[in-house]
Amino acid sequence: MYRPHAFPVSVKGVCVRGGRVLLLRNERQEWELPGGKLELGEDPITCVGREISEETGWVVEVGPILDAWQYHIRDGIDVLIVTYGCFVGDASPVTVSAEHTEAGLFGRDQIAALLMPDGYRRSIHDWFARLEAHVNG
Repeated sequence: MYRPHAFPVSVKGVCVRGGRVLLLRNERQEWELPGGKLELGEDPITCVGREISEETGWVVEVGPILDAWQYHIRDGIDVLIVTYGCFVGDASPVTVSAEHTEAGLFGRDQIAALLMPDGYRRSIHDWFARLEAHVNG
């Protein structure tokens, strides 16, 4: 009998303020985008906005989907990551939740040197490009 693979969906936001992207350091010492697990019956846009607020204290306007990819964390642990571009409306400081050890704001040129999954890099570069095109277009 066919049994489909089951794994959680994590919805993440690329939040850029002042030309710098917000990243959080997790327990694996990787930098990641703020966001979290989609609850059963929850709208993904609602989820990413809620999770960003809970993890950082920031209130954002959620924009377009940027990417979706499967992340293999380790044996037996896989997750579907969906990223959204987010608009940050104010200059509130970041309040790091207990889920992370540190927060940082990084310029576009710093992303390549950070320990993070490649899918996050793709989403970050995509959102920077879209924001730049919007300003210049």
